[in-house]
Amino acid sequence: MKNEGVEGTERFLSPDKGRGLRAVQHFAVGELVFACPAYSYVLTVNERAAHCEYCFSRKEGLSKCGKCKQAFYCDVDCQKGDWPMHKLECSAMCAYGENWCPSETVRLVARIIMKQRATTERTTSERLLLLTEFESHLDKLDSEKEEMNQSDIAALHHFYSKNIIDLPDNQALIELFGQVNCNGFTIEDEELSHLGSAVFPDVALMNHSCSPNVIVTYKGTVAEVRAVQDINPGDEVFNSYIDLLYPTEDRRERLIDSYFFNCQCDECTSKSKDSAKMEIRKKLSSPPEPEEIRTMVYYAKNVIEEFRRAKHYKNILSELLEMCELSQEKMGSIFADTNVYMLHMMYQAMGVCLYMQDWDGAMSYGEKIVQPYSVHYPPYSLNVASMYLKLGRLYLGLERKTQGIKALKKAQAIMEVAHGKDHHYVAEVKREIEEQN
Repeated sequence: MKNEGVEGTERFLSPDKGRGLRAVQHFAVGELVFACPAYSYVLTVNERAAHCEYCFSRKEGLSKCGKCKQAFYCDVDCQKGDWPMHKLECSAMCAYGENWCPSETVRLVARIIMKQRATTERTTSERLLLLTEFESHLDKLDSEKEEMNQSDIAALHHFYSKNIIDLPDNQALIELFGQVNCNGFTIEDEELSHLGSAVFPDVALMNHSCSPNVIVTYKGTVAEVRAVQDINPGDEVFNSYIDLLYPTEDRRERLIDSYFFNCQCDECTSKSKDSAKMEIRKKLSSPPEPEEIRTMVYYAKNVIEEFRRAKHYKNILSELLEMCELSQEKMGSIFADTNVYMLHMMYQAMGVCLYMQDWDGAMSYGEKIVQPYSVHYPPYSLNVASMYLKLGRLYLGLERKTQGIKALKKAQAIMEVAHGKDHHYVAEVKREIEEQN
């Protein structure tokens, strides 16, 4: 199937990977490969009042919905544009009040159901791949994932049955939730803060690599795919599905758990970055045994999972910070500060410091993180850009102008490739730099 309207690429059958996307022309680093509007999307509840519910613009003085008073918009046009989807929730939010609590995935699936009923033709989000073609991998789900699906289905019935007449039957909903869980995207801002969830069918066509040649960024509710390596005609276009910080074994575990395949990309085959990512402390009296390292990695993963579950509770921030510090102390008996598991806990500690407005503490962690990030991540990484951005803004806030400008310029250089030179995030960074001159 040749693509319609996605110039320079085509859908094809990728050896050992199934369908995929490949280039039929050359794309230079930083060049836009294609853009894809969201088929359906939802703003996260934590960003209400800060972002427009319809276009995701970030601005002050947004107007709230007069009925539910929980959705905010740029203007009347955005409010009208969002009404076909917002009406699913508006009256229900009024009726349930504080008890209105469907998950983001449930909210997104409800919107997809309504979009599918209202749309009979192929959409501009599906020029290469139809949403109905998404893999669900239901045969690979364990009991825990099956229970989560059923819980989401129950929530969908509970919160939406009055607004969506004749919901699909249970098997159809199981399939749809499976498809969304395997193919959904999280929309993030320039500092990688979570803004919402969406489905972009054409973007989902791309296969994964731990050394991707494109990167996906967002302009409002449109996904933009840009080259981060030179791509030649005939090359497959690869995105990354996961955070690439971790060593091969960890990445493979994450991919199998969430996407049900064993990655055999060049990076996973060569394991070229693993030794640097797993660096051991220098000047130990004797090198740790392999079993000691495995035990510490197991400990690190458990702490990461424990922190993930606990970090939503803002009333225990001091305990979370203590958890980060204690885990660093324990892991530091074997791991170097540049070890990715140490970096993970430093990053979490930095986030807690930022939330607590401990600017000096956040800056201290950021300074330890940013250089190892530049080594462990691929070039033009959003993780590296966001760290320079956070550091730059911290420096400026602490009146360290020279360091602030230097960090912001490093962020800008990466963002001009990843987001494009005309992106409003890049314009904001430029403005911040100019204001210091």
